[in-house]
Parts: sequence; C-alpha cells; structure tokens
Amino acid sequence: MKRSLLTAALVSLAGIAAAETPTLTVYAYDSFVSDWGPGPAVELAFEEVCDCDLQFVGAGDGAALLSRLRLEGGRSDADVVLGLDTSLMATAKETGLFAPHNGVPEGLSLPIEWTDDTFLPFDWGYFAFVYDRRRLENPPTSFAELIGSDTSIIIQDPRSSTPGLGLLMWMKTVYGDKAGAAWAKLSPQIVTVTKGWSEAYGMFLEGEADMVLSYTTSPAYHLIVEVDDSKAAAIFDEGQYMQIEVAAKLAGSKHPELADRFLDFMLTDAFQSLIPTNNWMYPARTPETGLPEGFDAPVSPDKALSVPVDEVPALREQALAEWLAALSR
Repeated sequence: MKRSLLTAALVSLAGIAAAETPTLTVYAYDSFVSDWGPGPAVELAFEEVCDCDLQFVGAGDGAALLSRLRLEGGRSDADVVLGLDTSLMATAKETGLFAPHNGVPEGLSLPIEWTDDTFLPFDWGYFAFVYDRRRLENPPTSFAELIGSDTSIIIQDPRSSTPGLGLLMWMKTVYGDKAGAAWAKLSPQIVTVTKGWSEAYGMFLEGEADMVLSYTTSPAYHLIVEVDDSKAAAIFDEGQYMQIEVAAKLAGSKHPELADRFLDFMLTDAFQSLIPTNNWMYPARTPETGLPEGFDAPVSPDKALSVPVDEVPALREQALAEWLAALSR
C-alpha cells in the first residue's frame, strides 16, 4: 500500500514538473530543422540555458512559413518564426501577427545597418547559380550570357520559396521593365520549378540540370564536409542579390518573455557559430572563432543588389505576374 502511494506521489510530482516546464514553439524552414541543419544543435544549446523545452516545427520553405502563419492567424501555436527574409518582411508586418523585439544589439556583421523594430537577422548571403566544374566548363558570367546560352537550370517557386522570390527580385533589379521579356527568353532553359531549396539542390546533385539557384556559400559545404572542390558559384557581372534571413516573436505567443530570450540567444556565439557550417550562410554576428575556409566574400559592395524592404510588396506583385506569364507560354 505504501509502495503504491509512493509511486503515485512520484508520478504526480513528475507530472507537475513537466507541466511547469514551458514549451517554446519555433516555426522554421525545413532545411534549418533537418538532421543536417543547425536546428538540432540550437535546440540542445538553448535548452541548456532556458529551463524549457524548445520545439522546432518545419513548415516548408521561407515563403511557405508566412503562408502558414497567415492561415493560422492568432490561433497559431508558434511563439517565434525563424526563416522569413527581407523580401517578406513588409508583407509579414502587414498581418499584425508579430510583436516588437527588445532592441537591435550592437556588433552585427551585416553589409547594411539594421534598424527594424520587429525582425532580427540571424544570417545572410548572396544568391547565385551553382554549377559543377566537371559538367560545365564555361559557366555564364552574367544573366545576359545565361539567357543567351543553352545552360539548363533548376529554380524555386517564388510563391513558396525565399530563394525563388529572391531570383524574382534579382531579375527585376537587373532588367526593370524588361524583366518579363528576359524571363520569356530564359524559360526554355528551366528544367523544373520546385517548392523549396532542398528539392532543387538535390535534383542538381543528381545531375538533373547544369545549374541550380542557391547561394555563393553553397560550394563551401562540399569543400568542408566532402573535401570536394568541384562545385562553384557563378558570379554575375550585373551583381548578386543579397538575402538577410530574419526571426521575430509572434504577438500571440504564450511565452513572450521566453521568446525574447530565444531572440537574444539567437545572436550569441552559441547560435551564430553554428550558422556557417550548418546553415551554410554568413552569420549575422561573426563569432569569435571567425569564418571557416570557403567563406571569403566573393561579391564587392558595389555588386550587392537589393530592394528596399518597403518597396518589395508592390514590385513583387508586378514581377510575379511577369514570371507567371512568361512560364505559361
């Protein structure tokens, strides 16, 4: 009898302890939370200091994250969303789903000054078409060369993928009102349009196309992890489009203080040191250990292209219409 009572008491105490441990839910894109992404290591590191249970939820690619949040609205289980970018920030703010952060910390290593009061950056990079030196000996060195060649490419859908949306903005920045005509000329070279980055890059590695839309830092993965220098990023004369990936707290978070702690943690060495060789991007704040081999910036400041955040929504609608019209021909 005493044993039964003791067992019941212990089970009850364990239940109380579990109930008192808060769960922080972070929506992120699939590659971030994958076994080979930074998510698992971030989870372990944050749980060591937060006295909480951190749960990452994969929700497709970056643009798909925002679509899910808009569908869920105030009913969302998310406390934090990680993986939107500068092309989605203005649209995300318009939803009213996000709350301000505690302030921009000093010491960020971004190419631009960061002043946004809602979103905080966690990494950044430049979009590029990646190729295999063994299969493509003379890669294009500009959009003009790419469009004038028979080089096959794989890209991502701008409606679900932040790289896909980045390419849309990149083409619009380079070609302006002639972007639709440029897409029409390029469309025969597009092997397929995938929902997200992971699928596209996997198809490229399987030899499905000559080039894939990715990042200038993608070849560093093959160099560092696989000791393989066969992959390279094509640097275009017109410049490379810059992406800054961001995170923010949800206004409806059940644990707003814990969400703030996570955002603060995100910009510490414990998190930022995982970015280069797990997310294969530049960290928003360079860790004390510096950057590994293969992360030398290949783009000069005058070749770093971007669109002001508040101008993206209107430009995106026009660019998307041009893209859809060109690919439907």
